[in-house]
Amino acid sequence: MLRATLKSLAARKLRLGMSAFAIVIGVAFVVGSFVFTDTLNRAFSDIFGDLNADVVVRPATPEGQDDWMAFMGTGASVTVSQELVDDVAALPEVERADGEVEDASVFVLDKDDKVVGVAGAPGVAVNWHDGPSADGETVLEIVEGRAPERAGEVAIDDQTVESTGYELGDEIPMITLGDEPRITAELVGVSRFGESGSLAGASLAVFDTETAQQLFMGGEQAFNRISVTAASGVEAEELRDVLTQMLPSELEAKTGAEVDEETASAVEEGLGFFNTFLLVFAAIALFVGIFLILNTFSILIAQRTQEMALLRALGAERGQVTRSVLIEALIVGLIGSTLGLLLGLGVALLLQMAFAAFGMDIGGGLVMSPRTVIVAYAVGVLVTMIAAFVPARRASRVPPVAAMRDDVVAPTSSARRSSLLGGLLTAGGAAAMAAGLAGIAPSPVAFVGGGVLAVFIGVALLAPVISRPLVRVIAGWFPRAFGTVGRLARENALRNPRRTAATASALMIGLALVSAIAVFGASTNKSIDKALDEGMEADFVIGNAVGQPFSPAVAERARATDGVEGVAALRNTFAVVNGSQEFLMAIDPEAFGQASQLDIVDGSTDLTGGGTIVGEDKADREGLAIGEEIEVDLPAGARTVPVVGIYAENPLLSGSYIFGFDTFEELGGPAADASVYVVAADGADLAGVQASLEQATADLPTVTVQNQEEYKQSSREEINQLLYIVYALLGLAVLIAILGIVNTLALSVMERTREVGLLRAVGLSRRQLRTTIRLESITIAVLGAVLGIGLGVIFGVSLQQAISDEGLDVLDVPVGQLAGFVVLAALVGVLAAAWPARRAARLDVLRAITTE
Repeated sequence: MLRATLKSLAARKLRLGMSAFAIVIGVAFVVGSFVFTDTLNRAFSDIFGDLNADVVVRPATPEGQDDWMAFMGTGASVTVSQELVDDVAALPEVERADGEVEDASVFVLDKDDKVVGVAGAPGVAVNWHDGPSADGETVLEIVEGRAPERAGEVAIDDQTVESTGYELGDEIPMITLGDEPRITAELVGVSRFGESGSLAGASLAVFDTETAQQLFMGGEQAFNRISVTAASGVEAEELRDVLTQMLPSELEAKTGAEVDEETASAVEEGLGFFNTFLLVFAAIALFVGIFLILNTFSILIAQRTQEMALLRALGAERGQVTRSVLIEALIVGLIGSTLGLLLGLGVALLLQMAFAAFGMDIGGGLVMSPRTVIVAYAVGVLVTMIAAFVPARRASRVPPVAAMRDDVVAPTSSARRSSLLGGLLTAGGAAAMAAGLAGIAPSPVAFVGGGVLAVFIGVALLAPVISRPLVRVIAGWFPRAFGTVGRLARENALRNPRRTAATASALMIGLALVSAIAVFGASTNKSIDKALDEGMEADFVIGNAVGQPFSPAVAERARATDGVEGVAALRNTFAVVNGSQEFLMAIDPEAFGQASQLDIVDGSTDLTGGGTIVGEDKADREGLAIGEEIEVDLPAGARTVPVVGIYAENPLLSGSYIFGFDTFEELGGPAADASVYVVAADGADLAGVQASLEQATADLPTVTVQNQEEYKQSSREEINQLLYIVYALLGLAVLIAILGIVNTLALSVMERTREVGLLRAVGLSRRQLRTTIRLESITIAVLGAVLGIGLGVIFGVSLQQAISDEGLDVLDVPVGQLAGFVVLAALVGVLAAAWPARRAARLDVLRAITTE
């Protein structure tokens, strides 16, 4: 049986290879995701690992703040005094103590006045010192020129110098958050950070300590943290414990190894979403691949019924027949997994190159961990075996005598059982989705995900029943338009509804997800437009093109601009509130009331006494009322703040807790604006005011000035860019589905070789035969599109309704876009039929007629 199985497999290499393609794509995505994120982890570990001194003194991390937010420095920070640095340095357990000033919002501009580095990456600035890391190596090294010694001097990292073409002696323009938002300094040195020298798309500016304190510490002799080198014979843990005893509560001491471990954890946490995002699409590709493999093996088994029957007649048992098919599936899975593993390395390499093209060169080779290899083969082989199990059992259950006949069909009871199971799964999946979306399920996300999966499988099982009437509608006009050829195509599509439905189901899944995303995206854009139309009265929005906060001086410039009546600045940060991480914002309620409708449903907007106003939804979820206190925990320490007001949801206030500027700064919030809203005076020329605002910020290339329509358009573009990425990734699932149509048609032509020969013998031309196969392909593709778009609209509408209270309150079904999907599906059908149609037309008529 093993030899017979291997010979059978060798005789059908092309057919099974097409099935393996689905596994190759799915496994490649899984492998690419793991390899690329492992490579990113390694790159960040190389950058930030082993760069800390024996012990680091820093602001304490509030309990409840996740590692990623702590690593990114999005929480507020406290300062370390020069006196404390001196006290630490005087300890007998300490060899040296270096105060460090750090800022992540100093952006170097190139010679074209554009920001250097990757959009969204920080612009890091530090003070110069030559303190060593825990392993004795120099953390910051001057590789050309000298270190900065006075105001007006700067050293820039070697990668930035190389990309910009700056030379020693050049004046370097930079953007800061200080009172002077644009500064220049002479380039006196080229620095290198760590052994790798990579900054992952960021830039690094190095100043002398006094200048750094003037720029980033308000002129105070203070630091952000202390790097402490242990004296000879003193262990890092011992020094940490000594320092812990002398530090105030808002500071903590950590060994360099502990900081490295936290950094690695933070990077893994931050990249976790990216990895999950890619793996979701890998799972979708594999799920679609199951239909392709299932269909391929079903057709191959149907073509080999006589062969199977002969094996049974020669003494093969049912279990042996089943195992022979599963062995074929195992081999296909192994081959597909191996190719997918290799292709996954290519996917990871392409991602690495794409990041490098945008300025984030992570460098080094790819990281292939044993975990990735194990997952690749486990996923590829298991998916193939699962998909082949049903055809394998079906092959073993056909009696030998009955299988000798040419008209063997699946038992009706099997079709009835599939329909019953499909109905139950569809109903159960819909119920699970409803429970998850309504929030009454114990795990809403799991219920929604499981429900969607169940509905997909259920509709796929029901598809043979659903497909008959739909095919009659889709192909009903074929006989009138194409005559006998059209009738043949329609009847071929109806002849084996299970096969037609299984092929269409693969395309159904991809298009259902695409359609759901289209509905969700269109509804999101409409909801944003409505919210801004109703909730924003500001005429202009000043923001930052690189996604970072900017200097409060920008708001002052806006206030001094002719034609401006009001300016409202907005600030934000992350903090731990009542034990969980939250997003805090700061506004001046009176000024903000000019820019947007700030509706208070209870209490007042008086924040002068140090209180907070809370979003209505947040107050309902947390059970907060006027007068109750919340505990805000920042590195500056914990503080209780009373709730003085509850506000109705506002499109400009995405934070749940709103503070006044004074309280925000007392809590340690950064003195930098996230956005500024500008209200023009009555009767002012809006175009002229915008031009004046742009002129006032012309020296700050990171700052953008947008009117209402431009702001709405940029908000829509952000949504659309995400949609395009999702569409591109879902395109892999659609590609597998297209391959499934090609595979089904090609196998169907092979199965009907004698029939094709007879049709050609009685006068059907090659052109007519190609047209027949194309029409059959179009029918399958449009059937998949109709089923997929129908499900996608249901999913999209359900999702919109479920989160309508969260701001997505406008439903928009993009009918034109969905109709375009149907047309594209028909074109896909034409393209998918090209090779099978050509192959069928080239069959030798006499050989086809005599085929057994």
